[in-house]
Amino acid sequence: MTDLELELKSVEYRKKILTAIKKAQAGHTGGSLSCVDILNVLYNRILRVSPETFTSPVRDRYIQSKGHSVEALYVLLADKGFIPESNLETLCRYHSDLVGHPTRKVPGIEQNTGALGHGLSVSVGIALAGKIDKRAYRVFTLLGDGELAEGSNWEACLAAAHFGLDNLTAIVDRNGLQITGLTDDVCRTDPLEDKFSAFGWTVKTVDGHNIRQLSETLRKVPFEIGKPNLLIANTTKGKGISFMEGDRSWHHGFPNDSQYERAIKELDDAYSLLTAGEGRD
Repeated sequence: MTDLELELKSVEYRKKILTAIKKAQAGHTGGSLSCVDILNVLYNRILRVSPETFTSPVRDRYIQSKGHSVEALYVLLADKGFIPESNLETLCRYHSDLVGHPTRKVPGIEQNTGALGHGLSVSVGIALAGKIDKRAYRVFTLLGDGELAEGSNWEACLAAAHFGLDNLTAIVDRNGLQITGLTDDVCRTDPLEDKFSAFGWTVKTVDGHNIRQLSETLRKVPFEIGKPNLLIANTTKGKGISFMEGDRSWHHGFPNDSQYERAIKELDDAYSLLTAGEGRD
């Protein structure tokens, strides 16, 4: 697929995220909208995994450590054929497997997550197993920037560098917000680049909503032989919806009827601009 085709997919994914969350009357809207471009590139260009190969020992692994933004992941899994599209309508309903955090009951999900600070540690273990077993698979994990206040992440960072896990890539969805406010106000983690570098990682930084930048950078993994990879993706919470962007009140919540209609109209307009050749950098 071309960059434009993926950009159009991102608009479609955002509409599906909002529709599922509105129907469920629950969901982590802002974070799902901030990370969906990252997942778009991972699943449509980078990850060597499919419904047919999900049990293969050499498949790439994806762990969503910021598990509360699972709505974006469900939308991607549906688009790639892991689950039926109709399942999105059951989000957070009684007896549905599509609960508010990733669970291995859902085809395509590698690991239960949601307790923040655990995904990177699990990913280190999987990547180390790959090295020991001499498997060619790669491990990708998505972290929230607020999640980095959890100390277990930094223990995992030390272990990843110690074992030279260049088959591991951590991506930080750096949208600058968490449920209680600005990440810098709650627990500042900057300078992230310097900290991860000091822990022995190779670090790259991109615009987390730029399909081309994400693709070009992730295709270069490993960035340096013998070192784990960190991609800092600068994003906007609530990306794509004007009244949600940069507003922490949309960390968790669902749109009412008028908000939903306005949001869908904005996404339809964005889609039209893209197809007309505008609205791209």
